[in-house]
Formats: sequence, structure tokens, C-alpha cells
Amino acid sequence: MSKQERTERNERRRGYWSYRWKDYSTGYLFMLPWAIGFAVFVAFPVGWSFFNSFNSVRLTGAGFTYTWVGLDNFRRVLMEDNVYPIKLVTYFQEMLLIIPLILIFSFFVSLLLNQKMPGRAFIRAIFFLPVIFATGQVLMELFGQGAGKLPFIEQYNLEGLLRQYMGPRLAEPMLNVLSRAVIILWYSGVQILIFIAGYQTIPRSVYEAIRIDGATPWESFWKITLPAMVPFIGLNAVFTIVDLFTFPFNPVLEQVRVNMFHPQFGYGYASAQAWIYFALILVLLGIALGLTYRSVVKRGAVVR
Repeated sequence: MSKQERTERNERRRGYWSYRWKDYSTGYLFMLPWAIGFAVFVAFPVGWSFFNSFNSVRLTGAGFTYTWVGLDNFRRVLMEDNVYPIKLVTYFQEMLLIIPLILIFSFFVSLLLNQKMPGRAFIRAIFFLPVIFATGQVLMELFGQGAGKLPFIEQYNLEGLLRQYMGPRLAEPMLNVLSRAVIILWYSGVQILIFIAGYQTIPRSVYEAIRIDGATPWESFWKITLPAMVPFIGLNAVFTIVDLFTFPFNPVLEQVRVNMFHPQFGYGYASAQAWIYFALILVLLGIALGLTYRSVVKRGAVVR
């Protein structure tokens, strides 16, 4: 390549970046505070945690001491720990039951709240109020007082029946879900609003056209409403997964916090536990996004 060609290429490159900067500079400036906060408060702690997971970290009088152990922390978590894997599997079983229940409940409640009725705005506000008031500390206090339990579990001896006919392995996560059934109501406010916003994207003319063709409301739901709501179902699935896996009663995170300050384990071992937990959540998010994307593409809503 000649000198003139290199000069022309560099000028085109500078012109391209100048054009990009003029078009997007305002957006970049608005993103700058977030980028700084992310780098300082998220990226650095996450990177430090990842580094710790490959080390044996001890807190001494002289500060932190690091001893490189490679994958030994991960091996110990998966092969030697008798508590963490059980809590991890049990909690994932519970969440795989609660997440579909929240999505189904919020979907059908939002479908009702999307209808024209007196006091519709007031009823929507009632369903959203738990999102405002049910913070982590409030939830802990309410559940500590037994507000999250359903009385019919003890009234009809449901625990004994489940253990008798389903076995302890399946009964335990189901009982834990039932004991936290109020979560389905309290953790559905945002999802209901997202679904209601999704209904507004469906043109009314489509419903009018299918009604003229003689379709019943049941057929219009399966042919129009549900396919159009698939992207919003995926969005709510991702939101619910992230929300519930940072739940204040999360026994997995509690185990990580306990081991972090345990003299036998320390920061390195606890970091390995946290990264295993994080990796499983990423897999679950990837499955939810993949299924949503495939459903949308199959219906021709995405142009590739």
C-alpha cells in the first residue's frame, strides 16, 4: 500500500469517527456518569471477585494475603462441600416453580386489567403498590411475622399429604413455594405493567378484522394476543429471573456471605461459590432469551 493510499484511508477513518462523534456525542455524554459508576462500583468488584476465586485469600494483620490455587476452590465447592450444592439445587427447584407461576399470574391479571372497567386505574395501582413498599427489609419483617404463609397448608395437613404421595425430594421445594405464595402477588407488579404496555402495541384494527371474519374471543387470544405478547413474556421472564435470584431470603447468597468470613474458607472460596451461582443464572437467562428469540423468529416478527 502506497503512502497516499494510507493517508486517504486514515482520513476516511478520521472522517468516520468524526461523523460518529457528532451524531452520538450527546448520548455518550449522558452515558458517561453511568459508565463511570459501572466501572467503579460494578466492574472492579466483579473483576476482583473473579480474581479471588482462583486464590486462597486470608485476612491477616498485614492485610489480605493471596495464594494462587487455580481451580481448587471450584473443585472443593462441587466435590467436597456438603451444604452449598444442596442449597443451590433446592433453591433452583423452587425458583423454577415460582417463575412460571408469576408469569402466568401476571399475564392473566394484566389481561383483565387491560379491559375497560370502572376504577381500572385504581386497581392497577393496587397491584403495583407491593413493588413500592415490599423492599428487602420489609419483606424480611413480614415473613418473620408469618405474613407470607397460607393458612390452608396447616389446616388441611397439606404438608403431610405432599410428603406421603410425592416423596420428600419433590415435596420440599413445593412446600417452600407454597409457604411463600404471597411472593407471587408481591413480585408481579412490574410484570403486570409490562404486559399491559405490550397489549397497547397490538393494533385494535387487527381485532376488528378478525372479529368481522367471525373469530371468537378465544380464537383471537390464541391467534393474535398470545403471539404478539411473546417478546414481552421473554422480557418478563428475564426480569423475574434476575429479581428472584437476588431475593432477600436467598439461602445461596446467605451461604456465600457466611463462608466469606469463615476462617476455614475465606473470600476465595466464597467467590468461587458466587461465580458458580452466577454462571447457572446466566445459563437460565440464556435459555429464556433463546426460547423467546426462536419463538419470535418462528412467527416472522424478526427480520434476519
